[in-house]
Amino acid sequence: MLDAGLCGFDRLALPPASLKKTIETRIFLMLTDGFTDPIFCRQILVFEADISQGGSVLNAFDYAAPQSVDEAVSLLSNGKQVGLLAGGTDIIAAMKEGRRKIDLLLDLKKIPDTQVLSYDAENGLTVGAATSCCRIYENEDVRTKYPALVDSTSLIGSIQIQGRASIGGNLCNSSPAADTIPTLIVLNGTCHIAGPNGTRSVAVDDFCTGPGQNVLENGELLVSLTFPTPEPNSGAFFLRFIPRNEMDIAVANAAVSVVLSDDKNSIVSARVVIGAVAPIPLLVTEAGDALAGQAISDDVIEQAAASSRAAANPITDMRGTIEQRVHLAGVLTRRALQGAIERAKES
Repeated sequence: MLDAGLCGFDRLALPPASLKKTIETRIFLMLTDGFTDPIFCRQILVFEADISQGGSVLNAFDYAAPQSVDEAVSLLSNGKQVGLLAGGTDIIAAMKEGRRKIDLLLDLKKIPDTQVLSYDAENGLTVGAATSCCRIYENEDVRTKYPALVDSTSLIGSIQIQGRASIGGNLCNSSPAADTIPTLIVLNGTCHIAGPNGTRSVAVDDFCTGPGQNVLENGELLVSLTFPTPEPNSGAFFLRFIPRNEMDIAVANAAVSVVLSDDKNSIVSARVVIGAVAPIPLLVTEAGDALAGQAISDDVIEQAAASSRAAANPITDMRGTIEQRVHLAGVLTRRALQGAIERAKES
């Protein structure tokens, strides 16, 4: 489906009457050029109906780009409704659609701590919360040691979006269908948070508390994430199912990490996470328990897939039914597990 915003039909900062006239003029020009896509025309009719009822125009707001974490925390504590911009690919859309009304937009990309991307064998990988996806998947250490992060970050939106989007923003948006969170969990990621009461660390496992909700308290921001150095004979893999070939929200997704024995014939430990099938990305401990200590076999892999199907608690919406999502939880777990095992054997 063509996005109205890409053609200049997004909600411009104009009064509703002027906006409606602008839209009508542009629609006329496109239709006279022979553009008659029925889906797009239906989208425009809905858009015009919204405008005729008063519309939701982007509200006026202040913008600030703090240079340090302390400055950002200070601005967060000024009593205003503050929106945090780590990439902008979620919050800007929410503001334009009237789902978020803020007084101050705080751009975190000027803070060095949110832009760090470093690896060493002793401390593992550190990724700033506002580090763009393209910097992550183009990094040689990430590509060789954390390929599941490449799986996730290279799937978010288009390549243009990946130049802005960040795993910190994706995590803080806390969507059950987020494409990076399952990977962050299976890689044992830790969130480093700053606020008016100092700093604290939270496992990514515990970060999301509900759809669009997380553990961040008033005045806090996510600064960075860290991941331990991968163990020997380990591998991780992420994949998703979407209705289209690209640039869509997952009907379901899954990430798996495994550690194999020295002979690489059995599974020492495993972590399995499924997404878009529960209120939060779901760590399926039963699947990991079913795999631990077992020789690699189709039967053992199927046991893990069955555990994911049993753990899934999805809803039916425009993208998929409960039955489809439960089925996909098993299919994606099996495929992600096979991918993780293959990477571990190659490590």
